[in-house]
Amino acid sequence: MPRIFSGIQPSGSVHLGNYLGALRNWVSEQHEADCYYSIVDLHAITAEHNPEALRDATKELATTLFAIGLDPDISCLFVQSHVPEHAQLAWIMESTVTFGELSRMTQFKDKGRGEEKVRASLFTYPALMAADILLYRTDKVPVGDDQRQHIELARDAAARFNNAYGEVFTVPESMIPKVGARVMDLQNPLKKMSKSSSSDAGLIYLNEDPSRIAKKIKRAVTDTENKVAYEPTNPAKAGVSNLLEIYSALTSIPPEDAADRFSNYGALKSELAEIVIEHLTVIQSRIKDISGDPSELLRLLKIGAAKARATASSTLSDAKSAIGFLAP
Repeated sequence: MPRIFSGIQPSGSVHLGNYLGALRNWVSEQHEADCYYSIVDLHAITAEHNPEALRDATKELATTLFAIGLDPDISCLFVQSHVPEHAQLAWIMESTVTFGELSRMTQFKDKGRGEEKVRASLFTYPALMAADILLYRTDKVPVGDDQRQHIELARDAAARFNNAYGEVFTVPESMIPKVGARVMDLQNPLKKMSKSSSSDAGLIYLNEDPSRIAKKIKRAVTDTENKVAYEPTNPAKAGVSNLLEIYSALTSIPPEDAADRFSNYGALKSELAEIVIEHLTVIQSRIKDISGDPSELLRLLKIGAAKARATASSTLSDAKSAIGFLAP
């Protein structure tokens, strides 16, 4: 089985767009590959943050990932800072990549633009990302267009290290993630559903109260035509097309066929609300069960960290020996 690595930052509650667009794929991938999934809290401190909020967000994200179906007996879910090998290999990667390569990283330019004080870790974090991937001798990394540059850096770093010091790292390949539903903001259907939105009126959180979910779907922006049609390339029909995409993702009914089921927007919104609530109620029940026993969450994360360290420590040991460090 190929080995896959993916990471996600603990940066707020998971919403329906995260789930249908990407995280639901993690659940299916764990049955098709040897999967390592990391909550990358080291990356989360490259910018200003509240320590208690970071702790809470890490626990909330871990709880949600287990609740949607990640199985600790099948895949490996762990918190990045629980595996110290990430930080140790990151330093070796910082000594492998060049200043010029890091300077060309577009995300650093985007995130640091306009900031008076930019943390050094924001500049060097692509080296940490390379370490994240290479520690597990990863074969494939699901990646969107905005992250391809970082995978190329990881590939270059692995090849450069191997050529200089001996074959230690697997040179990873990027893989196009399975196509998930592209869920748009319910109030601005021309933009993706995102936690960075100025208002949460267009977002549905996985752990949101059912009455709020129903209200948000009822108030979702459509158009004055009141004709249920799936026309994703037509900006005027973006709102109803978005609702049909969500309907399709949760029922496996093609959106074109789903459109034929409804004569007006009210009926579509009413049934969609029922479907979303029914689906999320199952996840919310699991979240409640896991949240009710904090020690169980920590136990599961310890299992993941131990599994991750078993692989990561072997890779790090080989890298340290190859680069010339004296064994203790």
